[in-house]
Amino acid sequence: MTTPPTGGRTAPAPGLAEELRISIARLSRRLRTLRPAASGAGDAGPLSLTQFAALAAIERNGSMTPRELADHEKVQPPSMTRVIAYLEERALLMRSPHPTDGRQVVLSTTEQGAALLREERRRKEAWLSRRLGELTEDEREILGRAAPIIDKLSRS
Repeated sequence: MTTPPTGGRTAPAPGLAEELRISIARLSRRLRTLRPAASGAGDAGPLSLTQFAALAAIERNGSMTPRELADHEKVQPPSMTRVIAYLEERALLMRSPHPTDGRQVVLSTTEQGAALLREERRRKEAWLSRRLGELTEDEREILGRAAPIIDKLSRS
């Protein structure tokens, strides 16, 4: 059995991929449990992960067409149509005419949607800051160096 090429780099330690997968999944799951009991207009309950991700993508990218949003989130347009309708119903995003194509609309977050995202991020970062405070200075320094690498992995 041959070892796959590593582009001149040494092969990762056995089990590293598994350890990272498990640790990152566990941390992600833990952060998801911090979701509020209710969010948005009318206290209709928390957003699903798909709804939250779509709202966050629109905020991060400025404005997007529904097709761009579906492509960005890697879901089919009919599924995204339902997500958009729900977020619009909750007054978390709004549609505006496309500036150059009268057949399309662009989506943007409302102030209420942006406030919801800020609060969700604040809650998660506060929890994570408390957990980081329980680590040693060396452990925090290692995580600080690892964060851009984990981000690089997430974008590949």
